[in-house]
Amino acid sequence: MSDTLNYEGRVAIVTGSGGGLGRAHALLLASRGAKVVINDLGGDMQGRGTSGSNSPADKVVEEIKAAGGEAVANYDSVTDGDKIVQTAMDTYGKIDILINNAGILRDTSFHKMTEDDWDQVYNVHVKGAFKVTHAAWPHLREQQYGRLVFTASSSGVYGNFGQANYAMAKLGLFGLAQTLAQEGGKYNIKCNTIAPFAGSRMTETILEKKMVKALNPAFVSPLVAYLCHEDCPATGNLFELGGGWYSQVRWERSEGITLPLTEGISLEQIVENWGKITDFSSNTEHPIVALAGFQKVEPNLATLPDED
Repeated sequence: MSDTLNYEGRVAIVTGSGGGLGRAHALLLASRGAKVVINDLGGDMQGRGTSGSNSPADKVVEEIKAAGGEAVANYDSVTDGDKIVQTAMDTYGKIDILINNAGILRDTSFHKMTEDDWDQVYNVHVKGAFKVTHAAWPHLREQQYGRLVFTASSSGVYGNFGQANYAMAKLGLFGLAQTLAQEGGKYNIKCNTIAPFAGSRMTETILEKKMVKALNPAFVSPLVAYLCHEDCPATGNLFELGGGWYSQVRWERSEGITLPLTEGISLEQIVENWGKITDFSSNTEHPIVALAGFQKVEPNLATLPDED
């Protein structure tokens, strides 16, 4: 990243930034001039417990200040998102950047998963991101500026054994981010999602130690920081990255087939045309808005029988 990119005068909130990805994001933004709210509850990777005065958040704040940057610690749960945003407002008077990074794991097969396993992952990842973002949103709209990054996962995009709750939450964040990118456009609020591969307390449970070491969170942060910069044009995008590899992910839709509505559509017609429905060999499309499917239906309206 060029040294000409800086964040002087910008205020950032990074949730779950007492370690791992969040810490790496916060350190990079602070090194480029941003004032950063370091939010971390201090619990374990399953969201249980809190730490005392020598919390992970305090340690990151100390790192930033020792390097000449500005930061303040916040110890609230993301489900109390208004308190996190208020820390930014009370300390720095505004918020420009929000990185929703906080998360927990409750990994187990779906057969063994409890309702609490499901609810706790949802509460931290989805409801927590909603609470923080919802509290920040009025400030971003009023100042006509904002940069948001949501942290999803390849588990949410592709699924992963033993992570039904986590996958649900992560794909849910992507849907939220896509909608906010559309709603925030006229207010100069840009919103993107990342699906990172990085070593952390959470990934240590599912990756080999050597791979965790190779997937240094600091390799993810440069792209995240660019998404948070005023010059970045991207919004409504999903990026998969880690270990020095950076890519954008998009939906692909087959050309499919349009069946006339004249006499209804039978199950047998679906079976007969299954190959065309699932054919990605040519004429594929990459839809980016929810209403794109209606464009396929509209020409077929003429095949509807006239009403008596």
